[in-house]
Amino acid sequence: MEQALVAKLRKLLMMSLEKRILLEKIAHLKADLGLPTDFRDTICERYPQYFRVVRTDRGPALELTHWDTELAVSAAEVAEEENRAREAEERNLIIDRPPKFRRVKLPRGLNLSKGEMRRINMFKEMPYISPYSDFSELRSGSAEKEKHACAVIHEMLSLTLEKRTLVDHLTHFREEFRFSQQLRGMLIRHPDMFYVSLKGDRDSVFLREAYRDSQLLEKDKLLVLKEKLRALVAVPRFPNRFPSRTGEEGGSKDGNGEEDEGDDSVVDGLGSEFDDEDEDEDEDDDEDGEDDWSDEDDEMPPDLMTGIALV
Repeated sequence: MEQALVAKLRKLLMMSLEKRILLEKIAHLKADLGLPTDFRDTICERYPQYFRVVRTDRGPALELTHWDTELAVSAAEVAEEENRAREAEERNLIIDRPPKFRRVKLPRGLNLSKGEMRRINMFKEMPYISPYSDFSELRSGSAEKEKHACAVIHEMLSLTLEKRTLVDHLTHFREEFRFSQQLRGMLIRHPDMFYVSLKGDRDSVFLREAYRDSQLLEKDKLLVLKEKLRALVAVPRFPNRFPSRTGEEGGSKDGNGEEDEGDDSVVDGLGSEFDDEDEDEDEDDDEDGEDDWSDEDDEMPPDLMTGIALV
């Protein structure tokens, strides 16, 4: 289980520009990634062959010490390879199969204009840019930069337990991944990949392909363990079936004449522990005001029609 958490941290660092991220920024995602509260003193210290904690002028940061080519494969690339293998197998089994056209899967009730559908299709037809590739030369505000940013967010959501997180959490990584200042608008421009929920005080972003009818298709092992433990904690305590000497049902009485309801401190402690894990510790997060990096050239979405002749 811990090896999976180590791999998530390594992947997150491998996607960053300088292969280094402030620990306080990683802490925003610790609950979503399944990291323990003291991950700096536990995981970060146990694996010096993978990363180390360095001091910066803005605080301690986690730095990657070893690049692993096998880890530099995104979830989107793995899914695409599986789809190709499945299509190749179907071609071998089916003869005279009609041509299969790619369609953009959109949720029910979401009506898009022809121009928006054309833009989404053109964006999907662009060459894939791996989130682990060097993006230092990509021009801000270009379609290629947005293609890379979508790949990074797709991979980050794939690493989370429930394939979702708060939009505010992603804004903290603008400097490390060169995200646009209009990050929320970029997510809304791609409804085929992301679903932005406006419920609650803070917006959440979901990986659309990971859900079907609001149900998570594939659950992380740690999430399954948490759900099982929650189910055990939520089991109601049955009253004592045998009446006491005084003829009253319920718990027995101690020497002071008071009912002894049992020691619930262990159960209550477990429940509060999981409640604390699920609570968002970043209620006072702002729009990443501490970052000095800014990008004023990408306030408008990239023009995908430039240089393309439509028939």
